[in-house]
Amino acid sequence: MTERAEQIVAELAANAALHGSVQGRDFRLAVTLDATTGLLRIAVTDACCDQLPTAACESEASSAESGRGLLLITALATIWDTEPCPPSGKTVWATIDVYDDQ
Repeated sequence: MTERAEQIVAELAANAALHGSVQGRDFRLAVTLDATTGLLRIAVTDACCDQLPTAACESEASSAESGRGLLLITALATIWDTEPCPPSGKTVWATIDVYDDQ
């Protein structure tokens, strides 16, 4: 589970740095564990809301030089999605069921 979480953090942070950067503003990373449900939530908020991420299909990503990060997140996470972060920005989050690995 730790390796899955590390990879998701790396991919979401890299995407925020590459695609969500606005001069003078950084991104925010939040990792929370709900011990009751066993869900680890990884969320990265950046300042750019003009383009929401979508996962490319496998055939599109296999021939591209980049764009496989969200396919990887889809494979590693229980679920992932995006939400707006007013006044401008977005949060991309993913959850992992920590009890699945036991």
